[in-house]
Amino acid sequence: MRDGVYRYNEERWQALVEADALFTRPMLDLDQDSARGYLGLERLGLPGDVAGRRVLCLASGGGQQSAAFALLGADVTVFDISSGQLERDRQAADHYGVGIRTVQGDMRDLSALRGSSFDLVWHPYSLTFVPDARVVFREVAGVVAAGGDYYLMCANPFYSGLTHHAWNGAGYTLDQPYEDGAETSYPDQDWVYEREPGGRAVQRPREYRQTLSRIVNGLVAEGFTLRFLAEVDDGDAEAEPGTWHHFMAVAPPWLEFVWRR
Repeated sequence: MRDGVYRYNEERWQALVEADALFTRPMLDLDQDSARGYLGLERLGLPGDVAGRRVLCLASGGGQQSAAFALLGADVTVFDISSGQLERDRQAADHYGVGIRTVQGDMRDLSALRGSSFDLVWHPYSLTFVPDARVVFREVAGVVAAGGDYYLMCANPFYSGLTHHAWNGAGYTLDQPYEDGAETSYPDQDWVYEREPGGRAVQRPREYRQTLSRIVNGLVAEGFTLRFLAEVDDGDAEAEPGTWHHFMAVAPPWLEFVWRR
């Protein structure tokens, strides 16, 4: 499915790899305890013992989650759109002496994984990079085992596209339509990668709003049952208004779900 969405995401993530962005840096200092703490499986209500379990790290290249799961003994497959990200996964696997499988592709088409049956699909932030989340859910349903779990982290639908730059002196202004597929774009946060003078500019993320009803009803339609939901925020209500930490305390930017099929 090499359409304009595919090409934009592939090119952007390759540029992020070259810029050594936060989400492209393999974790090379993990042990089993820190890997378990990083994943936080017990907090999510998921089995803490993943030894021998078949785990798909979906759109989560970079040598982070894959390394943590592999260190805990899981049978890990990484599926990601970026060859550079997958190379980071292989670097992490070589560093720890563990085996992982890497597959390049678009999360809207998991045909390369047909015949696989995963106990856990681990899907960090990336859902809003495609126009219609339901396409992804249909594909996930085809590769997760009966009784298997789907961890999904995504933009909080109510604040998708909103950042601390929207501070107006009294609050954060919501001015974008709350409708499925509405396109949003905003600058990367300063902590995503270092801006070097004369360095290659990384294109802004191009994202598409997924309403809460589309997410929930789309997964229910594929036979998933909600097991866990949490807002993700590390905000500080006492921080300076108009900063990222203050914004997170007012408008939690991410949601976490665990769904069971």
